[in-house]
Amino acid sequence: MSTQSTTVTFLIGTIAVVSLIKPDCVAVKEDESGFKLCVTSRRGMKDLSHKNLTNVPSNLPNDTQYLDLSYNSIQRLNGAPFSGLSQLCCLMVTHCGLREISPAVFSHTPALKVLNISYNELPIIPDISLKWLKILDLANNLYNSYRIPASFQKLMNLDVLVLGSTTALSVNYDDFDPLTNVSLHHLTLGAGIHWRKYDSGALTKLKSLETVSIFAPFCGDLNTFENILADLNVTKATSLRFITLFPDNCSDTGNLFKNLRTMPFIKNLTIENTWTNSSFMEVFLKNVWLSYLYDLSFINITYSEDTPDGFQFRTINHTINLSSITFNGINHYQYKYPTFNMSFEAISNLTYLKFSGTGMNILPCNLLSALPSLETLDLSDNLLPDSGFWWIHCSYTSVFPKLKRLSLSKNRFSSLSFISDKTHQMKTLESLDLSFNSISLDGDCFWPAQLTELSLGNNNLGNSVFHYLSENFERIDLSKTGITAITHNDLSQFHKLTHLQLSSNSIQVIPADLRAPALLSLYIDQNAITTISREGLAGLPMLQTLKAGGNPFVCSCDSHWFVTVLNKSMLLDWPLDYTCSTPPAFAGLPLSEHKTSELSCEMWLQAAVAVPVIILICAAIGLVFYKCDGVWYAKMLWVWIRVKRRGKKRSNMLKNVSFSYHAFISYSHQDSDWVDSQLVPSLEGAGCSLCVHERDFVPGEWIIDNIINCVESSYKTLFVLSKHFVQSEWCNYELFFAQHRAISVQRDSLVFILLEPIPTDSLPKKFLRLRSLLRQQTYLEWPKDERKQQVFWASLKSMLHMADTSVVMKDVALAIADAVPLLTDQV
Repeated sequence: MSTQSTTVTFLIGTIAVVSLIKPDCVAVKEDESGFKLCVTSRRGMKDLSHKNLTNVPSNLPNDTQYLDLSYNSIQRLNGAPFSGLSQLCCLMVTHCGLREISPAVFSHTPALKVLNISYNELPIIPDISLKWLKILDLANNLYNSYRIPASFQKLMNLDVLVLGSTTALSVNYDDFDPLTNVSLHHLTLGAGIHWRKYDSGALTKLKSLETVSIFAPFCGDLNTFENILADLNVTKATSLRFITLFPDNCSDTGNLFKNLRTMPFIKNLTIENTWTNSSFMEVFLKNVWLSYLYDLSFINITYSEDTPDGFQFRTINHTINLSSITFNGINHYQYKYPTFNMSFEAISNLTYLKFSGTGMNILPCNLLSALPSLETLDLSDNLLPDSGFWWIHCSYTSVFPKLKRLSLSKNRFSSLSFISDKTHQMKTLESLDLSFNSISLDGDCFWPAQLTELSLGNNNLGNSVFHYLSENFERIDLSKTGITAITHNDLSQFHKLTHLQLSSNSIQVIPADLRAPALLSLYIDQNAITTISREGLAGLPMLQTLKAGGNPFVCSCDSHWFVTVLNKSMLLDWPLDYTCSTPPAFAGLPLSEHKTSELSCEMWLQAAVAVPVIILICAAIGLVFYKCDGVWYAKMLWVWIRVKRRGKKRSNMLKNVSFSYHAFISYSHQDSDWVDSQLVPSLEGAGCSLCVHERDFVPGEWIIDNIINCVESSYKTLFVLSKHFVQSEWCNYELFFAQHRAISVQRDSLVFILLEPIPTDSLPKKFLRLRSLLRQQTYLEWPKDERKQQVFWASLKSMLHMADTSVVMKDVALAIADAVPLLTDQV
């Protein structure tokens, strides 16, 4: 096989679907760099592009970190609007017609790291002295010289510089002198315009260069190109990129890269966005094969055959270092397939090969599959169907003997079961990328045991996709596959799973019973997850990397653990992609700024704090209650409440009963001083009618009859209890008759006033009834405190005034009875 030559006619295919690269491709993607270097919060981002602005707004927030003013009509940048923007880290002002920049702008923005003022009309390269500036893009302006201002020598952290002007037609020897001591690693130079002059040694001033991109054509200008290569060899740059190397239909390509074989430091070479022909390719690849290059890339190439036999590459007796070739975008506009005749020996050492965007629809038999050292094959962005890759007309004897990684992304593959069966032919295959196809789950899949990584992203597969995967898989990518939920059963079979990507699906929750003991990395961003709980990640003990941004998070206690406890170093996209979705008051708020206290969110902590506090409060209230005689006041309140509640009931029961007195007072004559001086004056002064035995007993009647009559004629019977009361025989009689009357007529007619404490257990046996009543009924205690006495009288008067209606009716009846005989006599 070492001497065999093969004619390849299907390498390009019948359709070429590649658009030419845009002119602004040479610029570094500052938007991505700005994000990584500068933005710590979405709140600090201000996108004012496409706003028809003529001036920079003066009300920019002081916490602005990222400011995009592109695509406006701002011709001058003044310092005033930037005052206070000390945190500004990335400034984008492109496509604005910008002509002048005030030095005050940069004095107000000392933290600036990324500055993109490309695609404007700057007549000179502006003075910039920003200590922390890392990326500076000045491409596509109108300065007529590449001379760097002296202020650039202060840009000690400058890493990427992009220069390009359609009016700068020469590169002079001293243009880059201010950058001599600057550790610049990446330089892009040119605007697609042919240089009239290049002074040898100009680029040698940049001693730290690693990657150089030259955006200029060199058709017929061999000397200039060789001088540039010689200077780059001095800088020891390792990566070269030539953009628009030849204009369309260049007739003098020459042997531009003949010095490549004498440049030991160059390891990577990219030819981009250019026209080329078979004559150039033959000479160029010969130089490449004889060089120290490790990686060769062709990006957006327009290829034309200018030789009758197509591309001819004969065997070279030389050690070949090249191990990686990339073809990303090949256009071929001729009416026949391009022809490539080359020896397998020339590519036998390849370990990486990429054919992307070439329109390939059939894989050439016995060419790519027979490469003995190939480990990675990328055929993405082509037109390959199932039968185009595994062509039925090919007879495989040894299919990719060392292939480990195969990318078939962005093609037309459809049958997952067919693919799983065919991968058994690749004995060493470990990784397979089938993303962006039209894959269907059309049958059982049986994957080879050595295949450990599978990507099925951007295929409409649904929740059942897990049943078509192998238990040997360690890395699975199911991004944007229509999955709405994951369960314990879905992942239980993958004991070796270490990396799982579920981005851009419709998953709403991470179940608490999810178990993946070996999982190291989980991507669940761009789903419908509202909260991530401790329980949801408890079954992932080895998890080291989590990407969960772009979900509609609920800013409540449900997110407290995630925000405050979870180790944020494992979150790849924290805090930029984490914002509150609900409640509406917090919508758009960065999740990192939503603060909740542990006390307000942890129930056990609330209980631990609340119980002691409640006990202390109750103890304090109890102590105050006790010190302020609360027990006594409570008893008085209870008596008053009972009187009010029973008032209506009593009025119904007594509506046919009338009384002469509000109360009959039963007391011992030894307590008469208190009764005469306190009780009687207070009650009668309040309008109560009292029956006192010393005053109201009818003379000549038996004492027992007087007692019975007074009890029955009174609404209440008041017993003034004291030690003397229990020693009185008559008091015992009065209690007896009053108790029987309460049973037969009015259950609540007995009122006990405890003049002094009398333990119920110390009462004589003849007062057993009194002992029972004191245990069953509420009694009033006579207080010594004058304030309490007011409450005592109010409660007692309230009870007695319930009989006012009955007493009045009795008085009216007696008056009528006295008046009737008088009226009769007159008649």
